Amino acid sequence: MTAPFDLTDDSVVVIIGTGAGGGVLANELAQKGVSVVALEAGGRYLPEDYVNDEWESFGQLAWVDARTTSGDWRVAKDFSGLPAWIVKAVGGTTTHWAGASLRFQPHEWKAKTTYGDVQGANLLDWPIDADEMDPWYTLAEDKLGVTRTGDRPGLPGSNNYLVFEKGAKALGYEEVHTGRMAINSDENRDRTMCQQTGFCFQGCKWGAKWSAAYTDIPEGEATGNLEVRDHAHVARILHDDTGKVTGVEYFDKEGTLQTQMARVVCVAGNSFESPRILLNSASEMYPDGMANSSGQVGRNYMRHMTGSVYAVFDKPVKMWRGTTMAGIIQDESKHDPERGFVGGYELETLSLGLPFMAAFLDPGAWGREFTSALDAYENMAGMWIVGEDMPQETNRVTINHDVKDQWGLPVVNVHFDDHPNDIAMRNHAYQQGQAVYDAVGATRTFPTPPYPSTHNLGTNRMSEDPRDGVVNKWGQTHDIANLFVSDGSQFTTGASENPTLTIVALAIRQADHLASEMAKGTI
Repeated sequence: MTAPFDLTDDSVVVIIGTGAGGGVLANELAQKGVSVVALEAGGRYLPEDYVNDEWESFGQLAWVDARTTSGDWRVAKDFSGLPAWIVKAVGGTTTHWAGASLRFQPHEWKAKTTYGDVQGANLLDWPIDADEMDPWYTLAEDKLGVTRTGDRPGLPGSNNYLVFEKGAKALGYEEVHTGRMAINSDENRDRTMCQQTGFCFQGCKWGAKWSAAYTDIPEGEATGNLEVRDHAHVARILHDDTGKVTGVEYFDKEGTLQTQMARVVCVAGNSFESPRILLNSASEMYPDGMANSSGQVGRNYMRHMTGSVYAVFDKPVKMWRGTTMAGIIQDESKHDPERGFVGGYELETLSLGLPFMAAFLDPGAWGREFTSALDAYENMAGMWIVGEDMPQETNRVTINHDVKDQWGLPVVNVHFDDHPNDIAMRNHAYQQGQAVYDAVGATRTFPTPPYPSTHNLGTNRMSEDPRDGVVNKWGQTHDIANLFVSDGSQFTTGASENPTLTIVALAIRQADHLASEMAKGTI
């Protein structure tokens, strides 16, 4: 089959990455009649290809290309080559995500104004706010089919949820339910209803969970305006002598270097790969990398303040049954500095299968305490902590010229140190998470260290002033008019909510803006 768009066609928008940002942007632009070439480093897998087996699925989907880490975070010690658990495939990490779809709270768009000066934190207000985002959030919720929004009912509660809810209510928590999830809870929808299989992180075999892989990408392709090239690993972005972007160099499936010309380039490769591409695109005109006149590309990396709490009970819970993350306590997501930190956190149900439990419970641990916990697996309940972490200039993604990937390209080093605010919040969350389970008679509770994160945010942040960040309120780079950032790397701050809904809402909004500017001829 001949490709719909020629490599020399410089009228196309090239989107790098096909996840929550790139995949949605590609579809939204295609629906508006814009020609799009989407380059995806990974392969293509659909629901029938997903595997309900943790390790095998990890091997199929995970991004395991070389990376290095530094800093005081546990991940640098326990998972030094794997700072993030993200997907390398068409649809990106929307294949692996749990489906939690939460709006930012109004104050979280204005973290600097709300929290004031936090020592050591590089806080900044977003150049947009809750009112401006409200209609885009509604469009995103309708696209994703988010439960408890519109006419969509909540998902049923699993045993893991019922234990969590009972403990939460005993502590006086009030905002407790099965969450706002991009997973179909009834039969009146385009996608199948959730079958409660429990392998949400392994790709939903039912297609009940929204993923760009089998919703937005095929919808965009059906218009004839979108071509997705998988196994296309981007090396760098090219520009002309005026500084405008002209195309993208990438390695194809055979390892041959190709060049796709472009009218506009949108980078949506996650908070590691997006800055890596910009930094690896350094040239005489852009010696510090593209879109980096501020020196902010790669800086202010956030991964959310995370951790988890597991508990053992004297009766079976069988936490693996049902939707992985359909359960949330939102009472602690408020901003209440009396607790000893700024910002807030959510507690969400979580279950891992035995193989991952053995790997993640306490990495490197062995002995009676650890093995007896695994023996009690059937009687365990679990939750995940997700909270707002502080952006710090020194938490950053840089190019490690000493390590090359399979294409000979320098890889990224991910440096992260916890901010004192993150540590205070995590300790509070551990205490509350354990109290939830203690309130319903847990015999043991285990606070566990953070895993490789799926919430990678910042590194190309949005700012009003070009000196403070990389992109403006539309995700357009301050330096180059026809270069955009379209993923979670544009986040100014992380908020306490899972980020996917916001990434999707920003992508829908960006598509609207970009199509209109292209039609006017300004880009």
